[in-house]
Amino acid sequence: MSHFDIGLWSFPVLILLIFLRMPIGLAMLVVGLAGTAMITGGWAVVLAKLKNETYSTFASYSLSIVPLFLLMGQFATLGGMSTALFKAAESWLGHRRGGVAMAAIGACAGFGAICGSSLATAATMGQVALPELKRYGYPGGLSTATLAAGGTLGILIPPSVILVIYAILTEQNIAKLFLAAFIPGLLAAVGYVITISIYMRVSPGAAQVRERVGYGARFRALFDVWPVLLVFFLVVGGIYLGWFTPTEAAAIGAAGTAIIAAVNKALSGKAIANAVMSTAASTAMIFMIVLGASFYNAFLALTQVPQDISTYIVSQGFSPWLVLVIILALYMIFGCIMDSLSMILLTIPIFFPIISDLDFGLSHEHTAIWFGILVLIVVEVGLITPPVGMNLFIINGMARDTPILSTYKSVLPFVLSDIIRVAILVLFPAITLFLLN
Repeated sequence: MSHFDIGLWSFPVLILLIFLRMPIGLAMLVVGLAGTAMITGGWAVVLAKLKNETYSTFASYSLSIVPLFLLMGQFATLGGMSTALFKAAESWLGHRRGGVAMAAIGACAGFGAICGSSLATAATMGQVALPELKRYGYPGGLSTATLAAGGTLGILIPPSVILVIYAILTEQNIAKLFLAAFIPGLLAAVGYVITISIYMRVSPGAAQVRERVGYGARFRALFDVWPVLLVFFLVVGGIYLGWFTPTEAAAIGAAGTAIIAAVNKALSGKAIANAVMSTAASTAMIFMIVLGASFYNAFLALTQVPQDISTYIVSQGFSPWLVLVIILALYMIFGCIMDSLSMILLTIPIFFPIISDLDFGLSHEHTAIWFGILVLIVVEVGLITPPVGMNLFIINGMARDTPILSTYKSVLPFVLSDIIRVAILVLFPAITLFLLN
């Protein structure tokens, strides 16, 4: 069996192990190590690589940004920022048809700007918004679908842990990727609000309308979100003004949210311990997937599978746009069975060389950034795509009186909104690259 054949057979073996419920990080590690042993003819090289690769992977300075952003999200939750965001959005939008659900989307967008994790955004905002949605009679399926979709804004609106991982894999500038994600992130929030508006016009009696709040109360609620704006300016603004590197900005953000939580008297010793332990657990899970992907991708590099596939596709003269659409469609399919981080780590080393060799009329850097945002959006769709959308299960687990099938049905309009947005950004790359230009 040739090295290329070994590389190709590794894909079905990997998928089989995932279906057998082996953790995906461990599955990639096992397949990568076994494949490397088959190619090199023994385990001596593999054992030496296990020692060196593990150190070199986790010694990366750029990876330190991951636990810092996760810790920032933990402290932001303790500081009551999620509640303040929802109350502010609800005071301005709650009196409209579907306004409370729209407020949940707005609050998710705001919290995503200081969190960087989709699952954390969905879980945090679910605790805040679900009781209010239930209070005003929103259908259970619409409530859970709204919060699951809103949670995806956590990885699209900067800062984003997934974008950091993509930047490391493709050797791109993290700050430029954050900047490019702004407009697509705002389009996502607007698309979800429009989806809710259409739903409420199709079913006008589906929920009650919240009483209108005076402008005095609205501006007071808006003033209460100043900590969010302060942290966002320090983290994202500090990066673009040249005050901090992205890693330094993450540390400043974590310290800033901790200070705000302390001022709000929410930072007890037990709360700090829980925040650190939760961050450590999430970081360990992410780093295990990163390690497994590192060994698997090194094995694929030995087989030359990514390079050979890229060369073949380019030599066939396929339309670059057709290849891009097929790759994005594959991400949609993968999203039904895999989590977002695993998809990024597993597929980018294969798909990115292909995209880099195709001509879209853009510079290499702009192609890489545009493709990264497209991938991020499609991965985000996978988080709310039945049957294995992670956000769906998190929110549905918090609303136990709502059948999962109701959530599945109600989330489909949000998925359609995402597909339309992807089509627009594919057809008009300038939208994504506008702030860079």
